[in-house]
Amino acid sequence: MNYAEHARWSLLRAGGISQSALIGSGVGPVALETTIRYKRELLAGDEVEVTCAFEWSGGKTFRIEQSVVKADGTVAAEITAVGGILDLEQRRLVADPAAVFRKLASDPGLFGLS
Repeated sequence: MNYAEHARWSLLRAGGISQSALIGSGVGPVALETTIRYKRELLAGDEVEVTCAFEWSGGKTFRIEQSVVKADGTVAAEITAVGGILDLEQRRLVADPAAVFRKLASDPGLFGLS
C-alpha cells in the first residue's frame, strides 16, 4: 500500500501538482476505495517498480490502476483505487475532477488528459 501511495504522489509531483497547490486551490484528493490483489511475496530489500495510470469516467470520481512489479518482471500486487477531489469549503466532491487536474497540472498527459 505504501508503494502505491508513494507512486501516486510522485506522479502528481511529476505532473506539476503539489499538495500545497491543491490546498491553495481549495481542494484535496480523497481515496474512496482501494482494492489490493496480492500476487507474489515481497521481501525486505526487494527492488520494485510501481506503475500508475489514471482512468477518467466523466463523473465525480476517477480510477487509478497500479501494479507493483519485481525486478524480475513478476507482478507482486495489483491495486485499483477510486478517488475524487473534495471541495474543502463545501465538503463535497467536485463535479469534474479532470478539470481540476487540467488546471493545476503542468503536464496533464501524465494523467491521461489532453
